[in-house]
Amino acid sequence: MSAVKESVEVEVPLSTAYNQWTQFEEFPNFMEGVEEVRQLDDRHNHWITKIGGVRREFDTEIVDQVPDDRITWRTTSGDTKQKGSVRFQRLDDTHTRVELVMDVEPSGAAEKAADRTGVIDRRIKGDMRRFKDYIEHRGSESGVWRGRIKPGPS
Repeated sequence: MSAVKESVEVEVPLSTAYNQWTQFEEFPNFMEGVEEVRQLDDRHNHWITKIGGVRREFDTEIVDQVPDDRITWRTTSGDTKQKGSVRFQRLDDTHTRVELVMDVEPSGAAEKAADRTGVIDRRIKGDMRRFKDYIEHRGSESGVWRGRIKPGPS
């Protein structure tokens, strides 16, 4: 499993950055290779990705979510195995640090080669830069979800 960590400082208030990240169906607007994210309910999303010509479908579950602080998830089905967390830190009234930490387990030969050559790491770093551009250009969130999801028993 490969660990990737990347952070960006965005020029929007903490709640704006957090609120936008809760709009999972907007992810294709800034995540390379993400074709669609369907939010099934408050905890579950269905993803369709196409990376390096390989199409994947998988489901994720949010296991911990605290407004203006963090969102933590894991995959629950499909060939893609990952888990991660995005954290939000207020820097001042108009600036926020967004930090993404992911563990990704490449599943196919192409994905394993991409991992060895740093492609996965570069893609995630690019996604974070594109999120910065996306939210700063918008200036406000496209939607809001302020619910709390607590971790269940393991």
